[in-house]
Amino acid sequence: MRRPRRMQLRRQMRVCGMVVIGCVVVAAATAGEAPDAAPTIPRIESVVPLPFQPHEKDPAVIWYDDFNGRAKAYSESSGGIDTEVGFGGSGGSMPCLYEKGKRGKGNRKVFFGDSPIGKVVRRGRKFEDVYWRIYVKHQFGWQGGSPAKMSRATSMVSSRWNQAMISHVWGGGETLTLDPVSGVVGDRVVTSRYNDFGKFKWLGNRPRAKFPIHSTAESGWWVCVEARAKLNAPGQRDGLNQLWLDGRLEAERTKLNWRGSYTGRGINAVFLEAYWNQGSPVRQVRWYDSFVISTKPIGPMVCPRRPTLVKTPYRGGGRQKAWQAEVAADAEGKTVVWQSQPVARGDRLRVEARRGRFVGPLAGKEQLDAGETYYTRVRQQSDRDIWSAWSGWHQCFATARQ
Repeated sequence: MRRPRRMQLRRQMRVCGMVVIGCVVVAAATAGEAPDAAPTIPRIESVVPLPFQPHEKDPAVIWYDDFNGRAKAYSESSGGIDTEVGFGGSGGSMPCLYEKGKRGKGNRKVFFGDSPIGKVVRRGRKFEDVYWRIYVKHQFGWQGGSPAKMSRATSMVSSRWNQAMISHVWGGGETLTLDPVSGVVGDRVVTSRYNDFGKFKWLGNRPRAKFPIHSTAESGWWVCVEARAKLNAPGQRDGLNQLWLDGRLEAERTKLNWRGSYTGRGINAVFLEAYWNQGSPVRQVRWYDSFVISTKPIGPMVCPRRPTLVKTPYRGGGRQKAWQAEVAADAEGKTVVWQSQPVARGDRLRVEARRGRFVGPLAGKEQLDAGETYYTRVRQQSDRDIWSAWSGWHQCFATARQ
């Protein structure tokens, strides 16, 4: 029965290989462009990952789903799988579909450890320090800022779904924010149902992240979103909540009292969500891919040491004549290690000596170093010989360890 549902989803969401609303937005964004107008600033949409990611067999990993192949057995799942949109240009992803004025469709719920409900994985263990990661892509031309909900980690206490704590990764304007919550007073859980707002103690919603993941300017490429929730030691104020966007620590809450002196349950669920409180201003889609829950830092996708970069489609005046990319060993681009030759055809480029030159600490080498994290930037040229500005450094990726 899955195949018909996926086929229906593709028919509903896509026309001519693009999201239906995306076709409308692209036409509006590019119609009337003068041939001598400057190209828009592109992005590296994704990097082709290794077919097998180390997270799949890592003993620290609680849950892994790349949305390829057979569907995973979630406790709750809606939104289907889009088999035509995936990180690296292949595989599938989880779509969040927003009809105009609606709050969105699409969710996944994973229960683990000492959860008293759901299809529990790693049953019997207590987890007090959890990381979770997804890749997020908003369709090109995204409008309206952020849906309120993206993900959360929580401690489910009973079959009533009441909670001892919640780590929310929520939308805040064009960016994301952490909004941690406690449902405990002393050693007692005071909530009696799911989202028992009247009993919650909110632990602080500042500062927000800086990167505008929900902006129109940053739509159309995959962004790595990783969060961490670490419970406080019983009776102490030493809990931690962190958020990384595209490999950079962007928001942090320290000295948190998640659970008072309560020790009955640990962190035992992570949810992916689509809910938009006010509803979407237009029909549009965002996608989630490569969902990982772990007891240790996860980081970005792991790629070959000669990785293939995938650029966003050309937009702007005229047509694309060429584009160039660079790779750096740091998020600020202080240590550039590879510079490409101009690429005359297509939107894919392999990082290797014959397509560019290795420089700086990698001068004279044939490939990137093993087990390192890199960042990219890109620019493009129109057929009127007008270059766009360089993008910022973005689309971090890791290289294989051997």
